[in-house]
Amino acid sequence: MKEKNINDNKDIAADTKPRVTGIGGIFFFSDNPEEEKSWYSKNLGMASNEWGSSFEFRNANRPDEINYLQWSPFKTGSKYFKPSKKEFMINYRVQNLEGLVKNLKQNGVIILDKIESYDYGKFIHIMDNEGNKIELWEPVDSVFTEMGGKTVK
Repeated sequence: MKEKNINDNKDIAADTKPRVTGIGGIFFFSDNPEEEKSWYSKNLGMASNEWGSSFEFRNANRPDEINYLQWSPFKTGSKYFKPSKKEFMINYRVQNLEGLVKNLKQNGVIILDKIESYDYGKFIHIMDNEGNKIELWEPVDSVFTEMGGKTVK
């Protein structure tokens, strides 16, 4: 068994390799998103916000940092999932979005739009090899922490 080096965490925390680091959100169609959010809140105790529910967790490599995963029902037929014909979309948390997009282009991956930047992070949408639309998000989690609000912990 390899002995863990105390500097390993520093190396991980400083890692900027373009890659997925976790799930950022689960989005799916619902005939009535407001009723869906209410049902999950009432029956499963999920704290509800305007987008659905935000799950709060700690970053394994930077334990003082709070991260978020968004669970969101979208109105059935929402164009946000287009051109995918699926009833769901997964948002992946990434680091170094620009580098990742460069790699994806080199690999011939379909890029649906340009990187958009907001206070809470950068986004871009791609298609996987089976026609699933994927949202890539380089988050700025501190914005959500500063906003406060209900989260699932």
